Amino acid sequence: MSLQLQNTLSGKKEFFKPVNPDHVRIYACGPTVYNFAHIGNARMAVVNDLLVRVLKTQFKQVTYVSNITDIDDKIIEASKKNNIKISELTKKITEKFHNDCKNLFCLQPNKEPKATDHVEDMIIMIKKLIEKKAAYENKGHVYFSVSSFKKYGNLSNKKIDELKSGARIQVSKLKKDPLDFVLWKPSEDSEPGWNSPWGRGRPGWHLECSVMSEKYLGKNFDIHGGGLDLIFPHHENEIAQSCVHNETDKLANYWVHNGFVTINKEKMSKSLGNITSIEDAVRHYSGQVVRLSLLSAQYKQPLDWNNELLSEQSKIIDKWYSMYSEEISENTPECFKDLLDDMNTPMYIAKLHELFQQSQNGDIGKKKEFNKACRLIGLFN
Repeated sequence: MSLQLQNTLSGKKEFFKPVNPDHVRIYACGPTVYNFAHIGNARMAVVNDLLVRVLKTQFKQVTYVSNITDIDDKIIEASKKNNIKISELTKKITEKFHNDCKNLFCLQPNKEPKATDHVEDMIIMIKKLIEKKAAYENKGHVYFSVSSFKKYGNLSNKKIDELKSGARIQVSKLKKDPLDFVLWKPSEDSEPGWNSPWGRGRPGWHLECSVMSEKYLGKNFDIHGGGLDLIFPHHENEIAQSCVHNETDKLANYWVHNGFVTINKEKMSKSLGNITSIEDAVRHYSGQVVRLSLLSAQYKQPLDWNNELLSEQSKIIDKWYSMYSEEISENTPECFKDLLDDMNTPMYIAKLHELFQQSQNGDIGKKKEFNKACRLIGLFN
């Protein structure tokens, strides 16, 4: 079987055809390091990790890039609120995120670029967008002109004339069009800033991923991952600025987005006080239990995070470890075909239960297959 993925760009499940079969390239949006990572962030990390693991079984070279956003308004606000230097805050939160990923048994990306290391590259991209008349400057701000990209809205299935200025779209009288988004903005003296042709300032949030994906993966690459909440406007804006700048039709050929996580069937919200950190979840259960819980629902579907789910997965992990072995099958388990079918983890896990039962009955071959199948999804580490 060949890998199939639900492509947000087309709205269909498609067979995966890499740009270069000898080298598959994947990019995933990483964390904004202003506060601890929560279970929603964990799901995105584990889903992308699983996809990379699947790709590595099918292709001889896979390059996985995931960024660190270490300059952002939220970071500046958190720095002031906690009376801590931005550099200290971002270093501390980045280290906590790395530790969280390690505890969830996620593979390290091949490249993990930081936004602050690529500001000069962002300035260069902005200059080129202005030259192409796809961006304009106004009082130290630079905006991307959405009307310059005719395919804007294709990823999110939105039409430009129907789009309204939403909560995540900054409304400003400096814009020519309410949908235009910021590429560069001025910084106060007390805020981080870089010198640019438009004055001292800092880049807009959307720009960094376009710059870093191009630098490490090229103008057109295979897969871009992220959560559903990033489709609009973040990923839509990435596509627009990248395609105009690179003079390409596509940024990534496949867009893979994971579903939301709720807490006891309620949306995770700071105001409700129901945000669960990865660190707390791992401390109360274990990284293996948390990982299996995150994989218990198919990645596109919503996942409700509750004690019943964690308790059940904890029992399963304890039971499965009774069949743990250093000896694993050299062959790919039959159930792997379920992962190739758009990472159908619920079906895969159902097959793991069957393999476990056969292992208990004394079938040594099935025990080796069971151990191999567990390791393929990052368990039994």
